[in-house]
Amino acid sequence: MASSQAATQLMAFSSGSTPVVVASDPQTAREILTSAHFANRPIKQSAKQLMFSRAIGFAPNGPYWRLLRRIASAHLFAPKRILAYESGRQLECAAMLSAICIEQSLHGFVALRKHLQAASLNNIVEIVFGTALSFLGAFNWCDYLPWLKYFYDPFRTDERCLVLALRVRKFVERMIEEHRGRRPVNLSDKSDFVDVLLSLHGEEKLNEEDMAAVLWEMIFRGTDSSALLTEWVMAELVLNPQIQAKLQHELDSLVGHRSVTDADVTKLPLLQAVVKETLVCTHPARSSRGPACPTQTSSYGMVIPANTIAMVNMWAITHDPGKWVDPTAFEPERLLARTGGAEVDVRGGDLTLAPFGAGRRACPGDRPVELSEMLKLSCEMKKPLCALAVPRSGSSTT
Repeated sequence: MASSQAATQLMAFSSGSTPVVVASDPQTAREILTSAHFANRPIKQSAKQLMFSRAIGFAPNGPYWRLLRRIASAHLFAPKRILAYESGRQLECAAMLSAICIEQSLHGFVALRKHLQAASLNNIVEIVFGTALSFLGAFNWCDYLPWLKYFYDPFRTDERCLVLALRVRKFVERMIEEHRGRRPVNLSDKSDFVDVLLSLHGEEKLNEEDMAAVLWEMIFRGTDSSALLTEWVMAELVLNPQIQAKLQHELDSLVGHRSVTDADVTKLPLLQAVVKETLVCTHPARSSRGPACPTQTSSYGMVIPANTIAMVNMWAITHDPGKWVDPTAFEPERLLARTGGAEVDVRGGDLTLAPFGAGRRACPGDRPVELSEMLKLSCEMKKPLCALAVPRSGSSTT
């Protein structure tokens, strides 16, 4: 719609009583993502009830949000801590492959999503709690017609979120209490997130309610996105067997029949290109900012009213034929430097592809992962991927 109206730089419309502007151009997107006027995220009614207003993703811009970012960068997502959990990821991967082999032998095919989600959830829970759920993005008319919540909640979103929030709060508070009773004297890189948060002192120390919000966000937001992206990757490989064969050759040549490690990833350029190309073709998430103060953009002289939701249409940016040759085709080799392809920074430096966002609200965990879709928190396939799982030659795993 934006391109047909020559409004890719900035398009305005209303969603109920909420004014919205959408940027489908990298330069305008950069202004939105890096502007102090768009440093807050719009928080939906369901997200408020699930405690996310006190977590990293939705906390208002200010001292508290900067504190959470500092804690995440220095303690929770520090490279040494991520590396320390590699053995746990290897075990979860092995368990997932074993379950896939069993389902293949029983049914002759595998419904992949449930295996990916279980492995992703177990991995996150291990990291957060040290031991081995989607309303956040649910559409709710009350987010766009605020007065409606006093009269009508057609999908019972409020009621369902209140029930879930109560259960979550009790669970997380119990986990915090258990960790208090057996907290280690000295932290190690393998200490879980609860122990890390309990060990903080001074201005970094969080109260229990804020800790619960941060920990719950880690689980909620860290599970589905990874699993759904992996499912999209596998779907593209199923649809493109020649690329799948090249990737299998790269793995066999550089890794052999052992498990892939974190250190191997930098030596697997085609694997990295396949993941990036999947983000170009499908981009299973969108980025949004707001509300905004009355301001005028420096480049285009457009005034954005107060309380406007500003969104970046990453799908349109990654499908712009002026920037991507045949953007709907799955061609990972165009992102391989060794074949003359473009080097694309997925961490937000290049706004032609920014799956983790960019600017102030970039994801703190962005360190190095019939195709119709249904938009929720992430963009998932309407019909989950079912495929044949064939063991690799000389290996008991797929």
